[in-house]
Amino acid sequence: MARDTTDQTPIQSVGELADYLAGGCKPESAFRIGTEHEKFAFFKTDHSPVPYFGEASISALLTGMQKTLGWEPIMDGGKIIGLAGGSGQGAISIEPGGQFELSGAAVETLHETCKESNQHLAMLREIAEPMGIRFLGIGGSPKWSLAETPRMPKSRYEIMTRYMPKVGSHGLDMMYRTCTIQVNLDFSSEADMRKKMRVGMKLQPIATALFASSPFTEGRPNGYRSWRGEIWRDTDNARAGVPAFTLNDDFGFADYVEWALDVPMYFVVRDGRYHDCTHITFRQFMNGALKGEIKDWEPTLGDWTNHLSTLFPDVRLKRFLEMRGADGGPWRRICALSAFWVGLLYDQDALDAADALTASWSHADVIALRNAVPTGGLDAPLAGGTVYDIARETVSISRGGLKRRGRLNGEGQDESVFLGSLDEILAKRTTLADDLLSLYKGRWNGSVEPVFDEYQY
Repeated sequence: MARDTTDQTPIQSVGELADYLAGGCKPESAFRIGTEHEKFAFFKTDHSPVPYFGEASISALLTGMQKTLGWEPIMDGGKIIGLAGGSGQGAISIEPGGQFELSGAAVETLHETCKESNQHLAMLREIAEPMGIRFLGIGGSPKWSLAETPRMPKSRYEIMTRYMPKVGSHGLDMMYRTCTIQVNLDFSSEADMRKKMRVGMKLQPIATALFASSPFTEGRPNGYRSWRGEIWRDTDNARAGVPAFTLNDDFGFADYVEWALDVPMYFVVRDGRYHDCTHITFRQFMNGALKGEIKDWEPTLGDWTNHLSTLFPDVRLKRFLEMRGADGGPWRRICALSAFWVGLLYDQDALDAADALTASWSHADVIALRNAVPTGGLDAPLAGGTVYDIARETVSISRGGLKRRGRLNGEGQDESVFLGSLDEILAKRTTLADDLLSLYKGRWNGSVEPVFDEYQY
């Protein structure tokens, strides 16, 4: 999320919170695709991380992008922390360890998504090159320790950094040493949201396996194909994972609200200042818990939307759905991640097929799969076979959905062309993580340094 919201509309009742989510329902003709991707910034001379301050820095990159794009700078304590495009142009933000993120515009086709990502990376390279900065597209920081990783001066992250070690063993790793690709998709009704949420939650581990690209930590193999996937198993389980109620046949907006109300808050923003609220839940906030602690203690719609952005289930519900299971990856994987989910969720036949494919999976089955995939990847056991078998079937369903959508580029190609990198994975039966480990054991001679040169954007 690029900017924390400051909508001052007062909240009068819990029902309004569900109504807010329901306000995301839109006709299928208005469905859009919003793609986000993060990447690690590093100096090409020694592969060290890029700090926030300095002539060659994260702040200098943001300032350079601002001058080029003309977007509005987002400030926090007088420091630039992001850019807002306005008029649906998307946003640029920084993650806690300096990971550079594009939150793409809401577009109609995957062809537009891929063009947008390409243009962003080309512009960023142009600005970064004179500073000696490059970008790495994989899911986990392969070299730097937490102590070596810079910290961005963002108030929200300061609160999270203090809080994370209290609620899980990997929260700081998640914040500072992971990158993801995410796609945000729409729904037409509560029933449509329910089915997409159910399918998305169940198949998120399949995406984790297909996009696994985080096998290194601090210069050596970490024992995982998706270290990022393992990190999410113990980051803050009160707000993350696969809440069982999201798989229920009667799941709705009100159920998500009731869950969210009892998750501890991170903060409220008043007059540009962030107040640490990790000691209360949103329900307690609505019941007056901050009265006497801060001046404007009554909850607002801005507080609610900010709180929703601090929840981390594998599929996050806002006024759209966020698919959150994939590691970061090279440019083609950005397009492929969006294609995978658009094909599955934006065609009714594909959505029905994916729902039928996973119909027998219980919540316990999904959790077991989620636990097995970070280590096992495509080889993890599933339903008498392996994840590979389901991944192959799922990609086939997605391809059918994309072909039926019939959105063609100027050369007459439909959107299924963006599944090509997944076809390669399935044909070889090896993920990017597997490829990286083979290189490490072979041509790279037990070093992770070449990853910065061979897998940079």
